[in-house]
Amino acid sequence: MTSPSSGTSPAPRQPVIRAPRRRSAEIDVDEARKAFFLMVGFIGVIWILQIANWADRYGLDFSYGILPRSLGHLGYIFIAPFLHFSWNHIEGNSGPLFVFGFLAAYRGVVKFLGVTLVVALTSGLAVWLFQGNSELTVGASGLIFGYFGYVLTRGIIERNLIDALAAVVIGLSYAYILTVAVPGAHGVSWIGHLGGLVGGIASGWIFRTRRSSLPGRRAAKPPAGPGPGTSSQELQVRQGHPRADLYKELDDMGL
Repeated sequence: MTSPSSGTSPAPRQPVIRAPRRRSAEIDVDEARKAFFLMVGFIGVIWILQIANWADRYGLDFSYGILPRSLGHLGYIFIAPFLHFSWNHIEGNSGPLFVFGFLAAYRGVVKFLGVTLVVALTSGLAVWLFQGNSELTVGASGLIFGYFGYVLTRGIIERNLIDALAAVVIGLSYAYILTVAVPGAHGVSWIGHLGGLVGGIASGWIFRTRRSSLPGRRAAKPPAGPGPGTSSQELQVRQGHPRADLYKELDDMGL
């Protein structure tokens, strides 16, 4: 039904501001599933390469390992994390790599790939720049320290107690790994571990979730309608205010 016109134009409709939709549990489970299979594939790749490396008498290590200050080996900083010196080496890395990699990936596989790139870069460059001459370096330890630093930093920045506690508890469970980061440990590239940790901490900041997209953000309130004494002219001025968009953005940010 329509009502007869009263001779005055109706007040313009107020815009409706909808709060950002929360991520559903199904999406989180889907990301966790992707992270699981991604890490299974990751571990599978390094073990396949280990078999080929062993069959080649570890020739892949010498061909694609990181050699300090060698321009010809600079590009191998992205290949060296997939190679290992021995079966003990890859066995020691596989468990923590899978666990910390999953924790780093389950909140977003795309972010995880970015984190992996940053950590491989910082860890590899640290070795290439500061490792002793002629000391060949391979192994996923730098990635492990990077993922650990990323998960811990992400938990602190985003105030996610579960992530922070998980990183600390699992880090203590693999405390033997931390002992090899001590300078002077025989045969271990503690510089690469430190470089990976720095890259992980930096990634926690670079790939942090912005405040406006965090789950649980309060819904923005729609603008109040005109009061009893508000004229149509005042309403038009309020809606057409040159800074209306700015005020809306500040309100969405909670400021």
